[in-house]
Amino acid sequence: MSSRISTLAKAVKEHPEDSFYKFTLALEMLKIEQPVKARILFEAIRNDDPEYVGVYYHLAKLYSELNENKKALETYKEGIKVAEDQNDQHTKSELSAALLNLEIEMEEGS
Repeated sequence: MSSRISTLAKAVKEHPEDSFYKFTLALEMLKIEQPVKARILFEAIRNDDPEYVGVYYHLAKLYSELNENKKALETYKEGIKVAEDQNDQHTKSELSAALLNLEIEMEEGS
């Protein structure tokens, strides 16, 4: 395990309520091809800190990569709602584009 991952894991343990540490650790887990661990962290953020708007894109993308397209669609839509509530047009736009791309992919695949 890299020292960066060790440091982040320690930070998560010491500050379990801090979504930023979980989010950063989840991204590191994806880099070392540990999607299950990343998913657990992303889902914990979404459940414990649903206003953490950055998690929705990455969690939905991960669901899509795991062929859980229904969950991916729902997660993109949840994120769009959170972004709207926060008046975060940039994030809303990114989530909307990702949602549209997934819907197109699903249509082409059926």
